[in-house]
Amino acid sequence: MTGTPMLDAPTGFGGVFRTDAVARALYAEAAGIARVIPAAVAVPETRDDLVALVSHAATAGVTLVPRGSGSSMSGGAVGPGIVVDLSRWRAMGSVDVERRRIVVGPGVLRREVDEAARAVGLCFPVDPSSGAFCTIGGMVGTNAAGARTLGYGATRAWVHGLECVFADGSSAWIHRGAPIPALAIPRALGACLADARARDAAPFHAGVRKESSGYAIRAAVESGDLIDLLVGSEGTLALFTAIELVLAPVPADTPTVLGGFPDIEAAADAAIAARASGAVSCELLEETFLEVARRGEMPVPDGARAVLLAEYDGDSSRAAGAGAEGLAADFRTHGATTVEVARSPERVAELWALRHAASPILSRLDPSLRSMQFIEDGCVPPEQFASYVAGVRVALAEAGVRGVLFGHAGDAHLHVNPLIDVRTTDWRERVRDLLDDVTGLVAELGGTLAGEHGDGRLRAPLLHRVWSADARAWFARVKQAADPAGVLNAGAKVAAPHAEPWEAIKYDAELRPLPSEARAVLTAVERERAWHRYRLDGVDSPRAAARRFSLRR
Repeated sequence: MTGTPMLDAPTGFGGVFRTDAVARALYAEAAGIARVIPAAVAVPETRDDLVALVSHAATAGVTLVPRGSGSSMSGGAVGPGIVVDLSRWRAMGSVDVERRRIVVGPGVLRREVDEAARAVGLCFPVDPSSGAFCTIGGMVGTNAAGARTLGYGATRAWVHGLECVFADGSSAWIHRGAPIPALAIPRALGACLADARARDAAPFHAGVRKESSGYAIRAAVESGDLIDLLVGSEGTLALFTAIELVLAPVPADTPTVLGGFPDIEAAADAAIAARASGAVSCELLEETFLEVARRGEMPVPDGARAVLLAEYDGDSSRAAGAGAEGLAADFRTHGATTVEVARSPERVAELWALRHAASPILSRLDPSLRSMQFIEDGCVPPEQFASYVAGVRVALAEAGVRGVLFGHAGDAHLHVNPLIDVRTTDWRERVRDLLDDVTGLVAELGGTLAGEHGDGRLRAPLLHRVWSADARAWFARVKQAADPAGVLNAGAKVAAPHAEPWEAIKYDAELRPLPSEARAVLTAVERERAWHRYRLDGVDSPRAAARRFSLRR
């Protein structure tokens, strides 16, 4: 727990500020594989606290690492500076039904927003699998997506306003369609976008349907809205203190179509047809996933080596049903040997239970096998999807690593859970070689390393493999315009010189153990998938513990 400078709290800081070993350890890990011990943990209470932190970080020469639930995979929520826990910023306004809007704090959970919206006949349609515990701030930070991107797009399209604290301590609301505020940093970012527009310089991966890598310069240039650049910036351009979201009507009906296919090629072709037919989601359960599901005695279609689960919604049950039957016919045309259209809520829930079966089953496998998500977010052009799945399987086999593959087939977006045996002496080399091989495969197929989880500190050092030098120069220019001193999450999105994807993997038995009190909390959070649990809940600071002991005496 040494090697990081010890910091005092900023003058006038009214929140929690801790530098003790237990608090720092509690924020050293997130849902991804990295472990980084921060210099301090700050839990601000007010915007003034955030402004004080920004000034303090600039003076001390450290970076601020904003964080919500800590459910992110890419390492953007852990870092060597001051971790800023915004999960307690949980104010939620009432739903404006007429305008279909709601304003929430960054610490409000996605589930809570959707529940509030559904109470008045609306919904928040962006639905990542972490929706029960991820924060809205985290979703905006990574431009999170999820299963229903085919019908509703990613988070960016549903953000109307962001209240920001910038790296110079200034703050302002940035609203879609509104003029850029007359502040130095927003104007500097606006100038970057204007120059990019003039030079026709808007980096993107042609044909890729989901992207949370790099800065969204193209989206912002096309819309003319600075907000599109800020969404997906992973806390590197501004800190978000409030978010105005757009809501959608609740569909009248959402039937599910299951198709079992003899191979991944047939399933990939059927997924393209599902997208063309208007499906709102189309999920792939690949053969490796189905093997795990069978171990858990889940009802997997006989003989299927790939399964697609697709949804079709509509303004009426009749329209939704007709769309689902058409989708079922498309699946049969593309070689499905098993097809089912589920209409009742109970059967729909049973089918989607298959999609969510892997994590609890994986947790019961050999305890020496660690599910390590480090090649888990690649997205390629749809015509390359079957090749990508096949290539990942080859890479796993050559590394001698088992893996579970699933993902958003309609977007050609694959999630991978490599299962690493940490008892072997060469497991670290296998992890590095596998990351290198799959990164090369993504680049060869014209894809992105981050479809929805962001670059973080895991992928930022690899961006030269999938983005051109010109693209990376534009990313660096955007970062420089917003944060020349590197106050905001430095090392995420734009890598530090000579950075590696990770310095320490949290599963490494050779790492110095974390304090037992912290280890117990982190183990419970991961086991129970309780990522939204406030890490300091019930964990006294050394000073408070000493005071309590003194009072007892």
